[in-house]
Amino acid sequence: MKAYLFSLGAGLIVGIVYSLLGVRSPAPPIIALVGLAGILVGEQLIPIAKRLFDHKELAAFMTHDCARHVLGKLPAHRERDA
Repeated sequence: MKAYLFSLGAGLIVGIVYSLLGVRSPAPPIIALVGLAGILVGEQLIPIAKRLFDHKELAAFMTHDCARHVLGKLPAHRERDA
């Protein structure tokens, strides 16, 4: 139930921002995609900041964990049959 309330709260915040920017919902496709990209990248800012302050390895974290979260599971490379 808590996740639903957080989701509703986040949706309200996004709705307010859309209203302030003068964007109608549902947003035009490109605006919606840019917004989704911002959400995915924004989710990674806190973990990255924590690693910076703790002086932990950042490059491996960004290329492995962050990239996997933002890009999702990439298609496997398959050789074509001739």
